Amino acid sequence: MIPNASSSSDAPPPITVSKLTHFDADGQAHMVDVGAKAETRRVAIACGRIVMESATLDAILAGSAAKGDVLGVARIAAIQAAKRTAELIPLCHPLPLTRIAVEFEADRAQQAVECRVTAETVGRTGVEMEALTACSVGLLTIYDMVKAIDRGMRLGPIELLEKSGGKSGHWQRPGT
Repeated sequence: MIPNASSSSDAPPPITVSKLTHFDADGQAHMVDVGAKAETRRVAIACGRIVMESATLDAILAGSAAKGDVLGVARIAAIQAAKRTAELIPLCHPLPLTRIAVEFEADRAQQAVECRVTAETVGRTGVEMEALTACSVGLLTIYDMVKAIDRGMRLGPIELLEKSGGKSGHWQRPGT
């Protein structure tokens, strides 16, 4: 367990192993048993951004990057990543995804490309990791496609905006 570096009395109480579902009673990592859970429609929305030089953004939007259609390739990479999340994140369940939507939007004022991913399934566990993984890989693909122009690009934050379905119901990031 990572020690709590904060000594402030305002800090939340430390998380104990017993509150984390991916640990058994002995503190050993395990895959959560979701067999008894009801199947429900589950949706997760994640977003992230990559900040770059204005010339890099111009090349992406003009379609003049040497490797081709940056956002088209990044969209396919994000979809593929969502489908393979269980292969990348050790304790994730493989899910039958019913929908992955990937949207990119240029933010010229911030010299950034924003990625928004919506993942959906009907199942016994949520799709948050699929949405976050897809967003991350989509942004990493943009980096890979234009790194010859701009190695100083910055990714982040990548965050969950909203999730619904399952026992815990609906959650939305405050301020979104």
